[in-house]
Amino acid sequence: MKKIGIIANCKKQRACDVLARLGKKSIEAGLELFADETTVKLLGCGVIVRDMKAMVDKIDAVVVLGGDGTMLRAARELDGADKPLMGVNIGGLGFMTSVAEEYLDKALDCMARDDFNTDVRSVIECVIVCGGREKAVYRALNDIVIHSGSSRIVTLHVSVNDEKVASYACDGLVVSTPTGSTGHSLSAGGPIIMPETQAFVLSVICPHTLSSRPLVVPDKSEISVEAGDLSQNVFLSADGQVGQALVPGDRVIMRRSKKSVKFVHLPGYSYFSVLQEKLHWSGSSVK
Repeated sequence: MKKIGIIANCKKQRACDVLARLGKKSIEAGLELFADETTVKLLGCGVIVRDMKAMVDKIDAVVVLGGDGTMLRAARELDGADKPLMGVNIGGLGFMTSVAEEYLDKALDCMARDDFNTDVRSVIECVIVCGGREKAVYRALNDIVIHSGSSRIVTLHVSVNDEKVASYACDGLVVSTPTGSTGHSLSAGGPIIMPETQAFVLSVICPHTLSSRPLVVPDKSEISVEAGDLSQNVFLSADGQVGQALVPGDRVIMRRSKKSVKFVHLPGYSYFSVLQEKLHWSGSSVK
């Protein structure tokens, strides 16, 4: 891969130094860089300015500098284009950014000689329907969240493949992909799902019952959610970045998207090593 798009969170404290280093190393590795105007100013000379839509047609892959939020933004902007993402963590937790900042030079060398592995991540598609008419479509790499936006509870009627699951009195519902299982879903008590697993996780946020448990369903399922009372505000968000308020009559239908996202990993990458590092797993002290 020789033509690399750059998507960066230029507000990160380390962004300026890391981008300057990336620009210099890319020249040594023989990589051609594409970026927007703001990022180009930090990368230095020799970078071709393109907006995202124009960039996608020119590049072989994307290097993302930031944290998980930047990776989610990059995935949304690619919108299913077959361009793999390599995340370099200059943020906080960084589950999806598999390359640490200190390995940036090695990562660019690996990309220049096509020495890397990829894995395909599923995307969830969410359609808001009212009166049989499609109002809006969102796609998310991590999760779709329906919530009250306040401390007031909301009743959510949930069905899978037209079969009623339950009516939950709760603060909200997280419908997560395997990639998003280490995000909001995990905080809501959901399980960790390996990325290649073909499943979605439904995790209820603060249910007003002791019997509620996370539900794992095949990702070929169609999940339907309706709010029982929309006299109060109820919101839908996709990856915590885009979304809208729901109104009476709205029904939210979720299914696996035909579009997907491809991640780049360096040789030796291990998903379980990431979990051990990020979640501080140490195992049992019993011998």
